[in-house]
Amino acid sequence: MQQVRVNEAEIARRTIRRTDFVSCDQAFIDCRTPGSERKENYAMIGPGVSQNSEQVINLREPHGYNIGAAAMPHDVTNNLHLHFTAEVFLCFRGEFLLRWGADGNEGELVLREGDIASIPTWIFRGFTNIGPDDGWLFTSLGHDDTGGIIWGPNVLRDAAGYGLHLTEDGRLIDTVAGDEPPEDVELVRPMAESDIARLRSFSVEKMRRRVVTQDDLEWCSTPFLGSHVTGGGAELALVVGFGMTEDLDQEPRIHNPHGHNIAWLRAEPGAGVPGHRIEETQVLLVKEGRWEVTVNDHEPVVVELGEWDMLSVPPGAWRSIRNVGEDTGKLVVINSGDGRVRLDWDEEVVKAAADAGYSIDHNGYVAPYALVPRSRG
Repeated sequence: MQQVRVNEAEIARRTIRRTDFVSCDQAFIDCRTPGSERKENYAMIGPGVSQNSEQVINLREPHGYNIGAAAMPHDVTNNLHLHFTAEVFLCFRGEFLLRWGADGNEGELVLREGDIASIPTWIFRGFTNIGPDDGWLFTSLGHDDTGGIIWGPNVLRDAAGYGLHLTEDGRLIDTVAGDEPPEDVELVRPMAESDIARLRSFSVEKMRRRVVTQDDLEWCSTPFLGSHVTGGGAELALVVGFGMTEDLDQEPRIHNPHGHNIAWLRAEPGAGVPGHRIEETQVLLVKEGRWEVTVNDHEPVVVELGEWDMLSVPPGAWRSIRNVGEDTGKLVVINSGDGRVRLDWDEEVVKAAADAGYSIDHNGYVAPYALVPRSRG
């Protein structure tokens, strides 16, 4: 793996604090539709599916996925639309009624704080904040190029009544503000009923299997080789994909390819994940507590993250993660790719784990040190 060193300026560029989030209330074609006009959209990593060219994007560098958010006051609705790549909701605050199907009447489920839901591609979905206060959904979208979205036919018709139209290349045209429909590209027309009839269908039971609540989580207390050394102790709960686990028996609830994997990581004060590196892009998104991330094996650069802060760690960079708060901390780990993420541990971690009786086998899982053959030469 190529040696990567990160300076303080680069870490600062990759650190997106809660105070850095910039909302856009004109991101989508339904921004004037009654009941939807008060939603706010965010793009932290990548443009996501925003249809506003002036949307602020905190970090444009391609990661293999996009991270954004939707903030919605009570009773505000995000209208029916479908995605071509994975859309995952991470509910950090509030209570949302999720509905799906061509008319939104195929099924409903409620998402609460701490829930993570992966919505299948090629189905219409929408959601409403049914909680008493402002709600917040982080979103991760599969791949760098998401292809945008297709709006439900009634959404397009309603928007046209308020002077908003969408071009086939994804531009939002506001005739109220004086925009003229372009001559070089067609406007998006509502999806034909024959095409809608061919879309996927999901029962409530089937969709529920794609929602991972806090009660559904299966925590592993020793997911890493580094769990067995000083500075380890973090627990891991898989949500989407196998990700970083080195525990042979740990399996995710959601298996299908997303272009990225998602897991919860939690630790008691002083515990975490000791020095390691991976080849994939990685984003750490804090839900609870205060975390310290140290980058580089020499000339370390340290950044502290608070609740809702996120850090994009460069591929190949050494990093260690530690809970520096006074209570149990919890964060979301997102890595690129559909395969397993192989950890390259610092030599001192490998030696300390061997002294404790543990090694990594040839399949990349923790195993008894005495039973794993040593390489020759």
